[in-house]
Amino acid sequence: MEIVTRSESKVKNITPKKSSSPLAIARKKFKKNKLSVISLIFLIIVSILSILAPYITTADITRINIGQMSLKPSGVHWLGTDKSGRDVFTRLLYGGRISLLVGISCTLFSILLGTLVGSIAGYFGGIVDHLLMRFTDFVLNFPFLVFVIVLNAILFGKVSSLWVLIGVISFLSWGGIARIVRSKILSEKENEYIIAAISIGCSPAKVIMKHLLPNVLSTIIVQATITFATMIVAESGLSFLGFGVPQEVPSWGNMLSSASEPDVLQFKWWIWIPPALIITITILSINFIGEGLKDALNPKSRR
Repeated sequence: MEIVTRSESKVKNITPKKSSSPLAIARKKFKKNKLSVISLIFLIIVSILSILAPYITTADITRINIGQMSLKPSGVHWLGTDKSGRDVFTRLLYGGRISLLVGISCTLFSILLGTLVGSIAGYFGGIVDHLLMRFTDFVLNFPFLVFVIVLNAILFGKVSSLWVLIGVISFLSWGGIARIVRSKILSEKENEYIIAAISIGCSPAKVIMKHLLPNVLSTIIVQATITFATMIVAESGLSFLGFGVPQEVPSWGNMLSSASEPDVLQFKWWIWIPPALIITITILSINFIGEGLKDALNPKSRR
């Protein structure tokens, strides 16, 4: 006759808990960061409002109305009108489409190019690493503002100035990402699983894509959020100086260019404060999201 003690019965009734995946752990940690969650919600709302701008407002963003120049905020014009009689709220929504498009496009191109160069340099090393890093140093030391001004002068009227701006910013912004990815690949490729993958005949492309990049993906994601905020600042600064998005195209930077006039800066706050405020809050939100992702994706902070 089998005798089962109370302690043995408790052991039998205990079922092992399923371990959470790294993605699930990161998601839970990110949700606990209230500031990052609020920032993400704000960024989503701004993006949706900008995309749906043609359905939210019917005002013409290009029509100049002399009879409604520099009107204060009212029930008709929520954020007033600018010096040309154009509705500021409408231009703010349409400007978000351009500024976010430039930011996302430049970030995507910079991350792809920087990851490609950094992965190849870190994996192969030697002369390949030396040549790619010297080229990266050249890009990092290139005079950004001078290059943008010269290209705008050469290509103005021949191709879309918006895509010229995106191409120039992207080409001059991937150097830092390449260096970060290279350093991560250099430390990661010394692990035993990488040596084992190489020993069984895996191609360099397969080792990089399937073994190395997934392990540095968290670093790339965090760097992408930082780059996104930087690209929006770059577009706004260049447009403010008159070398960015064409003046006829509404963007947050172009709207800020009116603040260079003393009369607008002192007495017509509704023309420049809304774009300045939305740029500031958007950049802060992106940075808070990046900090939240950095903490959530850090394996050392998991329990």
